[in-house]
Amino acid sequence: MDLFSFQAEESQQKLAPLAARMRPRTLDELVGQDAIVGPGKLLRRAIEADQLSSIILYGPPGTGKTTIAKIIAGHTKSYFHTLNAVTAGVSDIRQVVEEAKNRLAMYNQRTVLFVDEIHRFNKAQQDALLPNVEDGLIILIGATTENPFFEVNAALLSRSQVFPLSLLAEDDLRQVARQALQDPERGLGHFSVKMDEEALDHLVRCADGDARRLLNALELAVLSTPPGDDGTIHVTLDVAAESIQRRAVRYDKSGDQHYDTISAFIKSIRGSDPDAALFWLARMIDAGEDPRFIARRLVISASEDIGNADPQALQVAVAAFQAVELIGMPEGRIVLAQAAAYLASAPKSNAAYVGIGEALETIRQGASVEVPLHLRDKHYKGAVQLGHGQGYLYPHDYPGNYVKQQYLPDALRDATFYRPTANGYEKKIREYLLSIGKLRREDTDGN
Repeated sequence: MDLFSFQAEESQQKLAPLAARMRPRTLDELVGQDAIVGPGKLLRRAIEADQLSSIILYGPPGTGKTTIAKIIAGHTKSYFHTLNAVTAGVSDIRQVVEEAKNRLAMYNQRTVLFVDEIHRFNKAQQDALLPNVEDGLIILIGATTENPFFEVNAALLSRSQVFPLSLLAEDDLRQVARQALQDPERGLGHFSVKMDEEALDHLVRCADGDARRLLNALELAVLSTPPGDDGTIHVTLDVAAESIQRRAVRYDKSGDQHYDTISAFIKSIRGSDPDAALFWLARMIDAGEDPRFIARRLVISASEDIGNADPQALQVAVAAFQAVELIGMPEGRIVLAQAAAYLASAPKSNAAYVGIGEALETIRQGASVEVPLHLRDKHYKGAVQLGHGQGYLYPHDYPGNYVKQQYLPDALRDATFYRPTANGYEKKIREYLLSIGKLRREDTDGN
């Protein structure tokens, strides 16, 4: 590197955003992600021993994917090459592969290829990498904000180990901010900064686990605030709020955020927590989730989780679905909220859901499905001669509109599939079935 190149690189480093300047250079400087790079963890051991195999780093923005890749670049004796999936094509991959072959042949040096945003590679680009990753010519490090099990082809995934990165905890973010405020060379330590604790709390909370977002906001807060008479830059809560504004919504309607959030929503309803149900509903609405998808899940939950403990729940859910289709959004959010709150607050029973599952499993295991003669239709030609319907007892001819009679096949005559609970309206159903002898007391144990 000549003098001018060195000066240009030094100037670029000084002018880089705070988040880039404060990027950890070693594993010891890295804050958070102890689950994968903490002391003794597999990835840390592989990096320190320079025995890395192909990996995919998966996690939200600002959680350290690129940082870990750069730390690997500083540790490995292999040649480290970087591609961005947004701008690279198949020809770039082929060039990297050709250079890797020459490097291995001439210098016995392996190649580590870091592909940022690997989820943006199409099938042809991923296929171009595959044989070279498979034979070990290329050690792949892929970084992605999207769930790789949705976006990366199965063959490439099977040859790589996926390491999920988590959003940084608030304590981790506070540590990152304080390091930046105290570092005089790479950070803001050459300024005299007084940051109110509530201002730091606001930045941390609104950064939503994203260290880059936190540092960008912190830098803006410090650089945009004029110093006082004593030369101190005072960052107040108002300054912090202006610097970070509204937190970014992170939600992929076709990936894991979509599935994870609807899962949290339904589990909150199942767990009778209307507050959590409304929170996750708001999360989906704010992110632009299809309201018909939400409404369909409410209909399913009304039967799966509530059932006959409150038969009206299904009516409410179906009405909500129809109302959302009728009036659309944004007013549809009110309808969805009403239905979600009702379902979450209703008594719960999955007896019907469990019952149909057990009945299906019984049939799939080869149980007799032959309809008993007395239950068969006797109205079609030749049915009477075959004895169909003979001996059938019409319940409405008997007191209470009930008469004891076998309705299951002979081999299953004593089977029980529906075990109503003692919750809500289903308690009345249970007592009725017990009174007519259709349900045995032992079948209700635990309910």
